[in-house]
Amino acid sequence: MTETTTGRLRVDGAELYYEVRGRGPLLLLIPGGTGGAASFEEIVDDLAADRTVVTYDPRGLSNSPLDDPAAPQRVEQHAEDALGLIDLLSPGEPVSVAGCSSGAIVAMHLLTAHPGRIARVVAHEPPLAEVLPDAAEHRVMLARVREAFDREGPMAAATVLAAGLRRPGESAGARPAAELSPRAAARVERSMADAPYFIGRVIPSFMAHVPDVDRLRALSDRLVLAAGADSHGELPYRPAALLAERFGTELVHFPGGHTGLSTHPAEFGKLLREVLDAR
Repeated sequence: MTETTTGRLRVDGAELYYEVRGRGPLLLLIPGGTGGAASFEEIVDDLAADRTVVTYDPRGLSNSPLDDPAAPQRVEQHAEDALGLIDLLSPGEPVSVAGCSSGAIVAMHLLTAHPGRIARVVAHEPPLAEVLPDAAEHRVMLARVREAFDREGPMAAATVLAAGLRRPGESAGARPAAELSPRAAARVERSMADAPYFIGRVIPSFMAHVPDVDRLRALSDRLVLAAGADSHGELPYRPAALLAERFGTELVHFPGGHTGLSTHPAEFGKLLREVLDAR
């Protein structure tokens, strides 16, 4: 196991917990969902064999407390948090960034806001509903998520959200749930305490985020759009596929579905290394 150094970074309105492994060019991994730095625990040692790998808990999750627990969450602020870690750990040198789901949204905004600091971004299934032709339908869905959260709590909101992310016409239970290793299952269990914050505050804001598509197109030679091989047609798959088509770039298919990092960690990590090493 690679030696791990931990640290804390004070940012506007929060304190970030981060972990550093390896030596060499910096790779910042931005997690999605509630997993935080632990999301990458099954792939990080291999990636750190020839690079410095930084993982962290985004503001409000796990070990990165907010000054104001009720503060609104914005993609732009989360991207500035990521930039703070880059400036601290790789001053002056462009870095690679990989993000999954909500973390992919942050990574893409980081590229458009600070292109001079970013060498390459791998964005796996960013649920950018606003780029889709049926964005209005997804706005209605997000409003229902918020209503369910306010009326019945996070579990009811998660049910509404899960239905909105499925393929059109697909019912709950139409496909078997992806199997998790005991390690991944334990990680999910540990992160459940952060579900109310993530579902109630992060998801509605992040999925309503409007990216600068023209800016992304201009920087598309540094952007690798990725999706799960098993999630074709699902909402998080579609923005990556649509943007790759618009930009004339390849959509890279990673093993598994939206949570392929957890269900197929070895294969996911191997392909991520190949994509990062490609020039």
